[in-house]
Amino acid sequence: MAKNTICLWYDKDAEAAARFYAETFPDSTVGAIHRAPGDYPSGKKGDVLTVEFKVAERLLYRPQRRSHIRT
Repeated sequence: MAKNTICLWYDKDAEAAARFYAETFPDSTVGAIHRAPGDYPSGKKGDVLTVEFKVAERLLYRPQRRSHIRT
Protein backbone atom coordinates (compact mmCIF):
# COMPACT_ATOMS: atom_id res chain seq x y z
CA MET A 1 0.00 0.00 0.00
CA ALA A 2 1.28 3.46 -0.88
CA LYS A 3 2.18 5.80 1.95
CA ASN A 4 0.95 9.37 1.89
CA THR A 5 2.97 12.41 2.87
CA ILE A 6 1.02 14.81 5.04
CA CYS A 7 1.52 18.48 4.21
CA LEU A 8 0.93 21.01 6.99
CA TRP A 9 1.08 24.76 6.33
CA TYR A 10 2.64 26.97 8.95
CA ASP A 11 2.71 30.78 9.02
CA LYS A 12 6.08 30.92 10.80
CA ASP A 13 8.42 28.90 12.98
CA ALA A 14 8.12 25.71 10.90
CA GLU A 15 11.57 24.55 11.97
CA ALA A 16 10.85 25.14 15.67
CA ALA A 17 7.53 23.31 15.38
CA ALA A 18 9.15 20.32 13.68
CA ARG A 19 11.82 20.15 16.39
CA PHE A 20 9.14 20.36 19.09
CA TYR A 21 7.22 17.42 17.59
CA ALA A 22 10.42 15.40 17.17
CA GLU A 23 11.33 15.94 20.83
CA THR A 24 7.81 15.26 22.09
CA PHE A 25 6.78 12.08 20.27
CA PRO A 26 8.71 8.80 20.16
CA ASP A 27 10.06 7.57 16.81
CA SER A 28 10.14 11.15 15.49
CA THR A 29 12.94 13.01 13.68
CA VAL A 30 13.63 16.24 11.80
CA GLY A 31 14.87 15.62 8.27
CA ALA A 32 15.74 18.05 5.50
CA ILE A 33 15.41 21.77 6.16
CA HIS A 34 15.33 23.76 2.92
CA ARG A 35 16.38 27.41 3.09
CA ALA A 36 16.11 30.25 0.59
CA PRO A 37 19.30 30.48 -1.47
CA GLY A 38 18.98 34.27 -1.77
CA ASP A 39 16.82 37.25 -0.90
CA TYR A 40 13.34 37.32 -2.42
CA PRO A 41 10.37 39.76 -2.28
CA SER A 42 9.01 38.65 1.11
CA GLY A 43 12.12 37.18 2.73
CA LYS A 44 15.84 36.91 3.11
CA LYS A 45 18.56 34.47 2.20
CA GLY A 46 18.57 31.59 4.69
CA ASP A 47 14.88 31.81 5.61
CA VAL A 48 13.27 28.40 6.10
CA LEU A 49 11.13 27.44 3.12
CA THR A 50 10.22 23.84 3.98
CA VAL A 51 10.92 21.29 6.71
CA GLU A 52 10.57 17.53 6.35
CA PHE A 53 10.06 15.55 9.54
CA LYS A 54 8.61 12.33 10.88
CA VAL A 55 6.21 12.00 13.79
CA ALA A 56 5.76 8.44 15.00
CA GLU A 57 7.44 7.25 11.78
CA ARG A 58 4.96 9.15 9.57
CA LEU A 59 6.50 11.57 7.05
CA LEU A 60 5.26 15.15 7.18
CA TYR A 61 6.15 18.09 4.99
CA ARG A 62 5.83 21.55 6.46
CA PRO A 63 6.06 24.51 4.10
CA GLN A 64 6.68 27.88 5.66
CA ARG A 65 3.83 30.06 4.37
CA ARG A 66 4.81 33.47 3.12
CA SER A 67 2.77 36.65 3.40
CA HIS A 68 2.28 36.82 -0.39
CA ILE A 69 0.62 33.37 -0.43
CA ARG A 70 -3.03 33.32 0.58
CA THR A 71 -5.11 30.21 1.09
